[in-house]
Amino acid sequence: MAEQRENWSSRTGFIIAAVGSAVGLGNIWRFPYVAYDNGGGAFMVPYLIALLTAGIPLLFLDYIIGHKYRAAAPRAYKKLAPSGQFVGWWQTLVSFVIAVYYAAVIVWAGSYMFFSFGQKWGEDTTNFFVSDFVKHTGDLTSVFVPQMFVGLVIVWALAILIMFGGIRKGVELANKICLPLLLVLFGVMVFKAITLPGAVIGLNAFFEPNWARMSDPNVWLAAYGHVFFSLSVGFGIMVTYASYLQKNTNLTGAGLVVGFANSSFELMAGIGIFAAIGFMAMSTGQDVSEVASGGVGLAFFVFPKIISTMGASGDFVGFLFFGSLVVAGISSLISILEVPISAFQGKFDWSRKKAVAIICGACALISISAFSTGSSLVLVDVIDHFANNIGIVAGGLMSIVLVTWFHRKKIPGLLAHSNRISSVKLGGAWIFMLTIITPAVLTIALGLKFIDLVKTPYEGYSSTILLLFGWGVVVFFGLGAFILSRMKGIHDEEDDKARAIDDAR
Repeated sequence: MAEQRENWSSRTGFIIAAVGSAVGLGNIWRFPYVAYDNGGGAFMVPYLIALLTAGIPLLFLDYIIGHKYRAAAPRAYKKLAPSGQFVGWWQTLVSFVIAVYYAAVIVWAGSYMFFSFGQKWGEDTTNFFVSDFVKHTGDLTSVFVPQMFVGLVIVWALAILIMFGGIRKGVELANKICLPLLLVLFGVMVFKAITLPGAVIGLNAFFEPNWARMSDPNVWLAAYGHVFFSLSVGFGIMVTYASYLQKNTNLTGAGLVVGFANSSFELMAGIGIFAAIGFMAMSTGQDVSEVASGGVGLAFFVFPKIISTMGASGDFVGFLFFGSLVVAGISSLISILEVPISAFQGKFDWSRKKAVAIICGACALISISAFSTGSSLVLVDVIDHFANNIGIVAGGLMSIVLVTWFHRKKIPGLLAHSNRISSVKLGGAWIFMLTIITPAVLTIALGLKFIDLVKTPYEGYSSTILLLFGWGVVVFFGLGAFILSRMKGIHDEEDDKARAIDDAR
C-alpha cells in the first residue's frame, strides 16, 4: 500500500511557506550591503541576470525533483539515481548545521528588540554587543551567558512546538502568521526610514549606478552567490517543500512567484536600510561609505548607532527592525529543520513526532551547549562562512551535475513532469542554463573561495578554530553523507524497483 504523505492545504499555503523560507535574516542586512559594495544601481543588472539564469532554473529543478519523487532530498535523489543519495544527505546535513547556529542569531535579534527601548547599547555599540552582550573575550571562551541560554531555550521550545504541528498545522500555519507580520513590521520601518532627513543621501548611494564595476568578474560572482543563497536552493529545503505539494500543482508558476517575491523584499530592504544610513550620514557628518557595513556589523553595530541618532522615535524603529529579524529568522529556521526531519522520516520510517523529537532535540542540545557561552560570535561567524560558501554551493553544484551531466537521460522525464502541470513550459534554455551556465559559475565561485580559505585564514582566526569548526564542518557533511547513504533504508527495495520502472520508460 502506498504510504501517506502530508500535503500543503493549497498552492497558496506552499508559496507562503516557500517565500517565508527564502526571506530570511540575510535578505534584510546582507543584500543592501552586497548591492552597494558591488556597484549600487548597476548591481541590479547582474543580480537580475543571475536570478534568471541560475536562481530560478535551480529553484525549478528542486521543485521538479521534490514533486516528481515525492520525498525529502536523500530519498528523492536516490529515486533519480543510486549515487544521488549522497547529494541528498550532504544537503540535509548542511541544513542540520545551519539550524544549530541560526537559532543564536535569532536570540541576538530578539534581545535587541528589548535593548531598543531606552537604547541600552549606549554610545559604543560594538563594545556593547561584543563584550557586554555576547561576552566575547577571545577566540574561544567558556564564559556562560545567561541571556543567551534563556533565549535559546525559548527559540528551540517555539521551533519544536511548531514542528510537532506537522506541515499544515505547524510549518504552514507559522508562515501564514510570520510572513504578513514580517511585511507589516518591516514595511512600517521602511516608511519611517524614507521620511527621515537625509534619507535621499542613502538612497542615492544605494541606487547610483557604478557601471565600471560591471566589468569586474567578482561583482558577477557576488550576484550569483547572493541569489543562490537567498532563494534557499541547494540545501534541500525546496526539494522537501515541493514533495508536500498536491499532484497537479503549477510548479513553474509557483517558482516565479517565490523568486520575484524574494527579490522584491530584498529591494524593499535595501531602500529601508540605506534610507536610515543616509540619515545617520547626514546627522554625523560622515560619508555613506563610512557608515555602511555588512553582516553582523550592519545589524548589531551600525543600526543601533542609527537608532541612537533618532532620539525617542529610535526606540520604535529599533523594535520594528529587530522584530523583523526575529520573525524572518523563525520562518527560515522551521523550513531548515523540515529538511532533516523529513529526510530521517523517509529513511527509517520514523513517525513525525519521533523525527521531531530526535532531530530538534539534537539540534537544541548542541545549540544551547555551544552558543550559551562567549564563543557564540566566533562559532556563528566561522560555521556560517564555511556552511554557506562551501556547503551550500557544493550541494547545489552536485545536484546540478548529477542530473545534467551524469543522468541526462532523466531530463526528458523531468521536463515532461513539469510541463504537464505547469503554466510556464521548460525547454532547451532551461537545460542550457543548468548544464553550462550555472555549474560554470558555481564551480568558479567554489574554486576561488576554496583557494582563498586555504591561502588566507578567515578573519585571522587560529588554525585550530578553522580546522575544527570550519573545515571540520565540511568534513562532517561529506563523511556524514557517505555513512547515511550506505545505511539500509526502510524503502530501499521499493525505491529500486520504482527507479527500474522509470528507467525502462
